[in-house]
Amino acid sequence: SDVKRSPSISLLSTQSFVVVGGGAGTSSNAEEKKSVTLLPGDGVWPELFVCVKSIRILFDSPRFNDNLDPNGGLYNAVNSVTKNKVGLKGIVRTPVETQGSSALNLRMRRALDLFANVVHIRTLKGIPSFHQNLDLVIIREQIEGEYSSLEHESVKGVIESLKIITRSNSERIAKFAFDYAVRNKRRKVTAVHKANIMKLSDGLFLETCQNVAKLYPHIQFNSMIIDNCCMQLVSNPEQFDVMVMPNLYGNIVDNLAAGLVGGAGVVPGVSYSHEFAVFEPGTRHSFNVASGKNMANPTAILLASSNLLRHINLESYANKIETALLKIIKSKKALTSDIGGCSSTTQFTEAMIEQAHIS
Repeated sequence: SDVKRSPSISLLSTQSFVVVGGGAGTSSNAEEKKSVTLLPGDGVWPELFVCVKSIRILFDSPRFNDNLDPNGGLYNAVNSVTKNKVGLKGIVRTPVETQGSSALNLRMRRALDLFANVVHIRTLKGIPSFHQNLDLVIIREQIEGEYSSLEHESVKGVIESLKIITRSNSERIAKFAFDYAVRNKRRKVTAVHKANIMKLSDGLFLETCQNVAKLYPHIQFNSMIIDNCCMQLVSNPEQFDVMVMPNLYGNIVDNLAAGLVGGAGVVPGVSYSHEFAVFEPGTRHSFNVASGKNMANPTAILLASSNLLRHINLESYANKIETALLKIIKSKKALTSDIGGCSSTTQFTEAMIEQAHIS
């Protein structure tokens, strides 16, 4: 199975943590303990997870279960998330030169059926941007599409890559997007596609979204071709609210939109199945160039951590982290170089902890 064939190209260290609730912001003195899977990933992300673990109201009493076996990392990660139902994940690098096996990220998503990726793009006060009031959500189907790992060399020098679009997965992601809009008091859903050229595959995706839209008459629906969508995102992004799209388009649009609000270091994301939630940075860069230099921006992973706490009903802790983080950014007190400052990763984190009065 996919779970048992972990590739040797990347090591996935699985750590189980206990999140301690109760105390501040609650009516009970009893501590409520909830287990969370921590997957630091590659590149600079293990360093950024040190920042996460330094915030004691996030993860207390760590129970380490590090697995450095390249044939067991994926298996243990999937088992841990299956047990805990929730995880916090860094980026696992997929080298361009690797051949012969599907990407570890894709295999993990399939094993856990993490079909929906949600990235919230919003302007953070204190970060330079041409757009001051952006607030849009990108929802990406991430089980099929071009990222199906179905490639082969039919004859020497000719590669065929298969794009898979199914009615069932298109309907599932469309319903997820509309339900998200209803739940979060959003007014519009935009389906992004290339049905004018890929008439069967993207045509099926668009048709399915149109049919699902009829079930939600109070939510405005429109569609947009992917190339026009990219131009509109740059020229007039305020027109968008919730966007839903197939796998590859979502990967591209995530990164484009992140560039509008300060870059990959400030945008959180989350992947959902009907049973599990894995919180992570919104754009999937390992930032190898920043490894060991104490210069990476921890904002994305800290916002993802805050969203995780909110997901497991520790609202007061989530708000405390997010409020402190946004105050630091707005004051420009300790910004990292990617968002116009000169502070280190450590200085940024220490300033945030001081702001929140936590240790």
